[in-house]
Amino acid sequence: MSPMAWEYISGGAADEITLRWNHQAYEQIRLKPRALVDVSRLDTRVRLLGHELPFPILLAPTAYQKLTHPDGELATAKGAGAADATMVVSTMSNVTLEEVAAVATRPLWFQLYVQPDRELTRQLVRRAETAGYRALVVTVDAPVLGPRYRELRANFALPSALERANLRGHAAASSGFHQTEQSIFSATLDPTLTWKDIDWFRSITKLPILLKGIQNSADADRAVAAGVAGIIVSNHGARDLDTAPATIDELPEVVAKVRGRVPVLIDGGIRRGTDVLKAVALGASAVLIGRPYLFGLAVDGAQGVTRVVNILRREFEIAMALCGRASIADIDASLIWR
Repeated sequence: MSPMAWEYISGGAADEITLRWNHQAYEQIRLKPRALVDVSRLDTRVRLLGHELPFPILLAPTAYQKLTHPDGELATAKGAGAADATMVVSTMSNVTLEEVAAVATRPLWFQLYVQPDRELTRQLVRRAETAGYRALVVTVDAPVLGPRYRELRANFALPSALERANLRGHAAASSGFHQTEQSIFSATLDPTLTWKDIDWFRSITKLPILLKGIQNSADADRAVAAGVAGIIVSNHGARDLDTAPATIDELPEVVAKVRGRVPVLIDGGIRRGTDVLKAVALGASAVLIGRPYLFGLAVDGAQGVTRVVNILRREFEIAMALCGRASIADIDASLIWR
């Protein structure tokens, strides 16, 4: 990919402390294996939102995938399908959500950046429903963007040949994404978003709603009370608030507060199958990966996406076997070395 695209994808906020913490926290967690367990048949299946997934790894929503590969989100959807993985499609994709659905062979979820124009927001939700998406993932941790200095130094801008395809026909399709030095706000993000808007979403769609960007147990408890179907513990890939904790450090407190009432997923810093195992052991129903599959996409298009997912899936199965856990139900906190 181009140096500009590399900086956009790889970078984090400010001094990138949280970016480093996101993975370092996994490295500091040690596993406690058990021996002499029959692991000849491993069961990695999970149920999420009433549907069975063959393994607990999903593709997180990421913007502007044509920066990475000419086929962008279409290649990712094909690669996810070949790997039997669920893809979460970003509002900020370079192809429309309908075009992604047309090539997908596995279930899709749609990630929503709530737009200042609520009618446009309503239209996006309706389009996702009509196109057969299985869930709505509302990003709630980005009223503004973080200070992304790597992008600024690389003079990041969406090339003229690319667009925010889902916003086509609206000013936000091509308006500036970054704040100016005079304002912290963006034309594509709504800083007025509050809990009452979650009630509004529940009134306009029958899709299950997950909130992405929950990092506080009090917010997790309120999300369950608001009737959401799931929570994604996420710090936006460490791209917004620097010095926020690693998501895996936040996970146990959120899981304890939710008490199994809805599934809790996690993203941020997951690079190995052992990381997937650690997240599940600490209470996650599933994990989402972002940068890893984008790097696979850059290297080899759809096949690169498939291979990244397969590498993680295989490593996860190996880690399960070596820790003496034959099924997802066998994975719990006793697997973590204290």
